Amino acid sequence: MSEDDSLSLAQKAYHTVTPGSRMRPDSEMDSIGWTMLLILVVLLVPFLPFIAIVYVLSKVFGYLNAQRGPNP
Repeated sequence: MSEDDSLSLAQKAYHTVTPGSRMRPDSEMDSIGWTMLLILVVLLVPFLPFIAIVYVLSKVFGYLNAQRGPNP
């Protein structure tokens, strides 16, 4: 009996030359992700009032344009 006969279907379909790795917490990448999030928050929070003003003005001008009607 060969070794291939005793393998399950998943083991037959999963061909690799390296051994499988076990899941573990990756604190290094986790800290990089949190650092990137904090940098984005620090950079974007000061712009939120300007973004809100532009959004509100675009809605107001859109409403006023709709009230004026189509151009002749």
